[in-house]
Amino acid sequence: MRQSEGQILAEELAALGGASGGTGRLVGVVAKLMRNNVHEIDLRLPLPFDDAVEVVSDVLGAAGHPVETPPVGSASGGDESQGDRTIRVVAGGGAGGLNPVVVTARVLGADEASSEVWLRGAAKEGLIKQRAGEEVVVRLAALLATAAGATGAAGQGG
Repeated sequence: MRQSEGQILAEELAALGGASGGTGRLVGVVAKLMRNNVHEIDLRLPLPFDDAVEVVSDVLGAAGHPVETPPVGSASGGDESQGDRTIRVVAGGGAGGLNPVVVTARVLGADEASSEVWLRGAAKEGLIKQRAGEEVVVRLAALLATAAGATGAAGQGG
């Protein structure tokens, strides 16, 4: 069963609560009630699709641990071998990297020499706004641009 960002974040926060001696179950329930901080960035990387997938996988893999990817609804019917690949990790953000952030990257082949990458970061926000989702996705976009030799983001939103 595929999990939503909210479910993944609630489980990650519950695990942190349990590891620190608290009751992870209560933390998980409270986390479901918290607001999300979401930020999205679009990049164009000067790499063919397969190379872009490798770079995105390496950068995201170094930033966090992989989780199950969501289904992809593309014109090709979600066939990831046809120039459409989704990668999802949970990375640490916020103060001390203790706020889990679900980062989803979708790599699309633009043409023979370049690819487009859509990055989305989502984190739970408490009373103190850390903007962890935004912080992590901006940092990863910069790392991707550097790793691919790109000059920067094609567009930002959030």
